[in-house]
Amino acid sequence: MKAIVCTALNGYQDLELKEVSPPQRGKGEALIEVQNVALNFFDTLITKGKYQYKPDLPFSPGGEFSGIIREIDENNDGLKPGDRVMAYPSWGALRQMITISADKLIKLPDSISYEMAASLMITYGTAMHGLLDRAKLQPGETVAVLGAGGGAGMAAVEIAVAAGAEVIAIASSEDKLQLAKSRGAVGTINSSNSDLKQTLKAYKASNGRIGVDVIYDCVGGDLAEPSLRALNWGGRFLVVGFAGGEIPKIPLNLIMLKGLHVQGVFWGRFIEEQRQDYKDHMLQLLAWVEAGIITPHIDEVFPLEHTVKALDKLAARKSMGKIVIDLKD
Repeated sequence: MKAIVCTALNGYQDLELKEVSPPQRGKGEALIEVQNVALNFFDTLITKGKYQYKPDLPFSPGGEFSGIIREIDENNDGLKPGDRVMAYPSWGALRQMITISADKLIKLPDSISYEMAASLMITYGTAMHGLLDRAKLQPGETVAVLGAGGGAGMAAVEIAVAAGAEVIAIASSEDKLQLAKSRGAVGTINSSNSDLKQTLKAYKASNGRIGVDVIYDCVGGDLAEPSLRALNWGGRFLVVGFAGGEIPKIPLNLIMLKGLHVQGVFWGRFIEEQRQDYKDHMLQLLAWVEAGIITPHIDEVFPLEHTVKALDKLAARKSMGKIVIDLKD
């Protein structure tokens, strides 16, 4: 079978397309024929050894996928060969066949395509965990999303809107901001030419509320501190990721003086610690997709052999929404 393989931690540019042996299914596992894989920013980090997870070499990147069950034990929540599923394996999905613990599989409704399903789990799952579990977001609150034009930020825009919040999208270009508006953002800020702190502090929501209650930060870098300084008393700052490249250092006195809550959002650990909550989130997410409340924006679909080209686009932050790899015959 074909697989994208990382043999040295030199970065994604050295990934290779290889013929490898099909995996052997163990007890409690399912064998899946992979259909689509969605790429994420951490795929550029894990190939350098700079992500939280450091798999043994050689390995395949790819943290979320959709596919078809080919083999599975009996009595696994009714799952059977031929069922359409999506799953989060942490890494390893960029190959035609994969084995994964059967309890990680989420069955797909027939109405949801493989491309869309592959794009749902990490970014939307992270947004649900961050906004609903960690920030306890309430209807009518104001949420500012940093990096709103990328896959992670756009998912946060949609989840916040679905939860009844008013969303301010923050991105580096007008086309990204317009896309965020099409997903329900009410306010927009171009971070390349705005005073972020002052603009956020002065923002007046449609209900008359001034300022921001929640910051969803999947960018880090030099946008973190000014956005945190703009939070209202008791505001929540969600630390999601560092696509900007630099991990910011926040003065702790700011947290004290404004009674702020700085909360880490690590979805990969959450799904291991709270498996049933994770499954409940995924079922809610699929219901929102079926109802048309959530619609992942797929920027471009690449064939498996063009994975490096796809990661180039992702690393350069030229994508809007999700980039997907197609493994279907």
